[in-house]
Amino acid sequence: MVDQVNLPLILLAALVSTASPGPATLAIAGASMSNGRRNGLAMAAGITTGSWLWSVSAAMGLGAIMLANAWAFEVIRYMGACYLLYLAFRSARSAFVGSSSVEISGRVQSTKSAYFHGLGLHITNPKAILFFGALFSIGMPAGASGSTLALVIVAVGLQSCLVFHSYAILFSNSSMSRRYTRLQKWFDCAFAVAFGVAGIKVLTTRIS
Repeated sequence: MVDQVNLPLILLAALVSTASPGPATLAIAGASMSNGRRNGLAMAAGITTGSWLWSVSAAMGLGAIMLANAWAFEVIRYMGACYLLYLAFRSARSAFVGSSSVEISGRVQSTKSAYFHGLGLHITNPKAILFFGALFSIGMPAGASGSTLALVIVAVGLQSCLVFHSYAILFSNSSMSRRYTRLQKWFDCAFAVAFGVAGIKVLTTRIS
């Protein structure tokens, strides 16, 4: 294999990171259930784009630079925490006030808006910075060639795309949509709690 890269191991680590429950999967689930498959796929596309951007940036050394310069990572961390808490607030308001124009949990006005919500969510996700930074600074052999970096970027990116878009398709099926319609208030409460916990966790976690 190119530069002796253990691609299956890398893909397994990326799969665990991508498929594990988190803000991205919550956002895709909410978008798909509340606004349908098209909106969910747009949200997934935005998150996938963010994943590609961090992957390419880390391969070019940006991830390692950010992790080595605490202030840069802290800026992204606080931005991510604030965005998650904002999403928690909007979900809670939807649950208790019954607003029909809430733009969280995927309840957005257009696929364009859903796409940029997904992109913003992943661009400010410290988890993505940590994963890709570790992947390219620790998981890759020293002096890896450009072709090796490209192979890993494409393989991980395609896998992430498949996972995120599969979530959108899964949560947009008719039975899930019917459940969401019947239990919208409780879904909104659950999203508010989940986003709030995630935001507080990001805000309070210190990277040594």
